[in-house]
Amino acid sequence: MSYDKQDLKRRMDGAIDSLQKEFSGLRTGRASVNLLDSVMVDMYGSKMPLNQVANILVPESRLLSVQVWDAGAVKSVEKAIRDAGLGLNPMPDGNNIRIPIPDLNEERRKELTKVAGKIAESTRIAVRNVRRDGMDSVKKMEKDGDISEDDLKRYSDEIQKQTDGIIKAIDDALVSKEKEIMTV
Repeated sequence: MSYDKQDLKRRMDGAIDSLQKEFSGLRTGRASVNLLDSVMVDMYGSKMPLNQVANILVPESRLLSVQVWDAGAVKSVEKAIRDAGLGLNPMPDGNNIRIPIPDLNEERRKELTKVAGKIAESTRIAVRNVRRDGMDSVKKMEKDGDISEDDLKRYSDEIQKQTDGIIKAIDDALVSKEKEIMTV
């Protein structure tokens, strides 16, 4: 086992990427194809991402259009969108499903900021788990005699500094998303 600084960085950056993707799916009152990223459709006996069974378009700023490729899947897609907890009301029209984006009321905005907070916290936890893995590996290296106590301290400080930077980026992204939700 060895300390791999690049692997820790890659894993922490992956957590930030995941956070950004989840935040892009939080509704802010404007139509966005990312809004439906989290929707999973029951098809052919398995769950599939919506974007693998349909085209998602934004014909207007407050309307999404989902063009389902398989006419037999329209009902499944409609149900998946309705059950996704996004507060959307899909309206089927042949192979298309129109989804008007309603205005956000104050209560829904506050709800969305809480959801954003939960997403950010789960990302912080993931980053701390990566930090723990890194700390465990350097402690084991020191115990096995592969590195000195000074190296252990230096590596531990590096890992903590990297973690602090990522946590700050998560906090900044959360503040930005909350502001976006509350002011749209």
